[in-house]
Amino acid sequence: MTSLPGSRDDSGSAAEPRPLVCARCGARAEEPQPTWTFSVEDGVRRHYCDACSREHLRAIEGRLDSAWW
Repeated sequence: MTSLPGSRDDSGSAAEPRPLVCARCGARAEEPQPTWTFSVEDGVRRHYCDACSREHLRAIEGRLDSAWW
């Protein structure tokens, strides 16, 4: 199980927030709550930086169900 930023560990204490890393290019988030996109693939949350999200917007939209349109 992977801890998410701001989550608590099993002891109930606040876990140390980890910086987000882009699953595509490896960029690290410099701010505490960046405006990145994320997806859940095979049960794993993957974050994507603003640059990769913009560059691959068509591919992201192509995976949305028609109900989103």
